[in-house]
Amino acid sequence: MSEGGSKTYRPWEPQRYRQQAHSPASKLPEGALVFFLLDVVPKLDVRRFYAPDEKETRGGPPFDPAMMVCLVLSAYCVGVFSSRKIAMACERNLAFMAIVGEARPDFRTISDFRKLHLEAFTEVCVQVVRVAGAAGLVKWGNVSTDGTKIQGNASRHKAMSYGYLQKEGERLREEIEALVPQAYWQDEAEEAALGSRRGDELPEELSRRETRLATIEEARRRLEEQAKREADEELKRRAGAEAERQRTGEKRRGRKPPPVDERPDDKAQLSFSDAELHILRTHNKGWDYCGNAQASVDEACQIILACDVTDETNDKKQAAPMAQATLATLEQAGIERPTDARGAPQAVVATLDHGYDSESATQALEEMGFDPYMAAGRVPHHGAPPEAPEAPRTAKERMAAQVRSEPGRELYARRKVIVEPVFGQSKEGRGFRRFSLRGLKKIRAEWCVVCLTHNLLKIWRYGCVPMAA
Repeated sequence: MSEGGSKTYRPWEPQRYRQQAHSPASKLPEGALVFFLLDVVPKLDVRRFYAPDEKETRGGPPFDPAMMVCLVLSAYCVGVFSSRKIAMACERNLAFMAIVGEARPDFRTISDFRKLHLEAFTEVCVQVVRVAGAAGLVKWGNVSTDGTKIQGNASRHKAMSYGYLQKEGERLREEIEALVPQAYWQDEAEEAALGSRRGDELPEELSRRETRLATIEEARRRLEEQAKREADEELKRRAGAEAERQRTGEKRRGRKPPPVDERPDDKAQLSFSDAELHILRTHNKGWDYCGNAQASVDEACQIILACDVTDETNDKKQAAPMAQATLATLEQAGIERPTDARGAPQAVVATLDHGYDSESATQALEEMGFDPYMAAGRVPHHGAPPEAPEAPRTAKERMAAQVRSEPGRELYARRKVIVEPVFGQSKEGRGFRRFSLRGLKKIRAEWCVVCLTHNLLKIWRYGCVPMAA
């Protein structure tokens, strides 16, 4: 089987595996998830997975990429994320054996395939949304967006604070300065004893310290750049708040804020194992290196329409990017927005929690054709919501008044049963609580695989027949 060109691959014949007398398929129930995936994957466009192998001429025939795609998707569907555990399941689990037959890839092959084709899986995500739309599972109803912290593949014990980085850098510089003369004296002594040498070799001890110093300098530079970005954002926020006070004539309350400092705080940390992740507050009030995973979910059947992972500590800036990603996914999937009697596109209800609430987010969502409902402040349990202003002037005030109305409260309450269960199904149901890969680009792609397998599970559980993508 070869969909990419003239390249020869190891034969993959899952239909023949089912017909064998003692095949795993004969021992599995007829409606098992693996048979659904074996029917869906051949209908997806997986040509991009074949491209890297078409240029490789060395070695024996590789495993069919379509089989590897089916294997990875099946593993993520049932909560097996480790390459070693996937390889072990290919020898012991009937569902995995029904996919691979007797040609079982080892863990290194599975790991390399997943890393090599991370971006290709993002295209599969759009195709799965198209399949869900064709099956009638996407209704353009209440689109709810939320975020959750997922632990990164980074250790808190392999990190340094900015203050300690400075002290350690100074100490290493002093040691290197003391070792340089010693290195020259050693070269002269060996020159006299052993004869000619190249003369450019560094002693192992000196080279090791220089490598550590370069790593520390890079970490310090990253923290300084991050602090500079945060300072610029704070200046913009203060300027916007001052402009709003000037417009409304409202006086500043409280003390004047201190000047914005562009230098990092001495306690600001950076992990050497994954420098792109920040240490974030988790749901249990602890701190860990996490990615802020985002998802926009359709109300009808909890189909994830868009997903992303950021290194931001909160969700304040994610409303507009997620709305734009949702529109892009639905456009690529060919799912048209519902229209009214005149043929004009209808505004799509979008519900988001208090973490996304801002004037700019409200304006951006309205401009993109959404009808946003965001909590405009926390309400105490069993407490009455604050009254909306009589004459709202800004987009945020209009949205707040809309949320506090009786229909608005009913719409916003639906958010709890749309997007929040999705995270529970992935984290608690399938056990995805930590990224396997490192680097923001890679963990974004891995989160995409988690989300597209969530959609596949929804399609399978609703009993929809897979259609051509």
